Amino acid sequence: MMRDDTASTINWNPSDIGTDLVLETNKMRVWHLRLAPGQTLPPHRHDRPYFWTVLTDGKGLSCFEDGRRVPVIYAAGDTRHFPDLTPANGFVHDLTNVGDTELVFVTTEFKH
Repeated sequence: MMRDDTASTINWNPSDIGTDLVLETNKMRVWHLRLAPGQTLPPHRHDRPYFWTVLTDGKGLSCFEDGRRVPVIYAAGDTRHFPDLTPANGFVHDLTNVGDTELVFVTTEFKH
């Protein structure tokens, strides 16, 4: 079950996996994601390979479509790669900044 109690949600398109699309080519999209404390990136689907790097320390909470709520503590420089995602095994989640500092990520999504 996705969250319905968000304090502050950004404007959003279902295919957006960040707050600003900064580069798009025929092979990839590069996003910046900036979340102020209490702000939420609404539910979005990851269904292609991607990786993210967080640029700031902070705390987040992701709610997944299967009902899981996963808290995460981020350290600047943390990077996570999802090399095998496809439309068949993708996932939907949101991300809320539950800390007291801005969360900033750079995410690269590869096109099929």
